[in-house]
Amino acid sequence: MTTNTRLIETTPERVWEVLSDGWLYPLWVVGASRMRDVDPSWPIVGSKLHHSVGVWPALIDDSTSVLEVNPGHRIKLLARAWPAGTAEVVITLAPQGAGTLVTISEEPASGPATLIPRPVRGPSLKWRNSETLRRLAYIAERRDLPTS
Repeated sequence: MTTNTRLIETTPERVWEVLSDGWLYPLWVVGASRMRDVDPSWPIVGSKLHHSVGVWPALIDDSTSVLEVNPGHRIKLLARAWPAGTAEVVITLAPQGAGTLVTISEEPASGPATLIPRPVRGPSLKWRNSETLRRLAYIAERRDLPTS
C-alpha cells in the first residue's frame, strides 16, 4: 500500500466538506477529468460518483464508490479506472493543532495494475497522491465558510 500525508492548514470539518461534495472530485483527484453525476446520498456507504478519466477525446466513463465511512474522520473508496482496474483508497483526517493531518493510502485491487510490481508502481502512486493532497489543500484552505 502506498501512503502519503499532508498537513492541511484548516479544520477537519472544512476538509470533510470538500470530500463530501462529490462535484469537487475532479478538482482534487489527479486523473479525474469531469463529473457526470453524483449520487444524492454521497458519501454514504454504497453511494457513487460518476466521473470520467483521461483527456478528451480519450475519456473513459467510470465511477468511484464508498466502501466505508466515518464522517469527518475516514472514508474508504473503490475507485474504478478501467482498463487499468480498480484501487482501494483510504483517506483519514486527524486534527493537528489548528490544522488537519490528511493521510491517503492506495492499493490496486483488481485489473492489470495489480500485476505491476510494488517497486515500480509505488513511485507513480506516491507522486499522484502527493499532487492529489496538494490540490485538496488548495481547495480546503481557501474554501469560504458557510454563512449561518
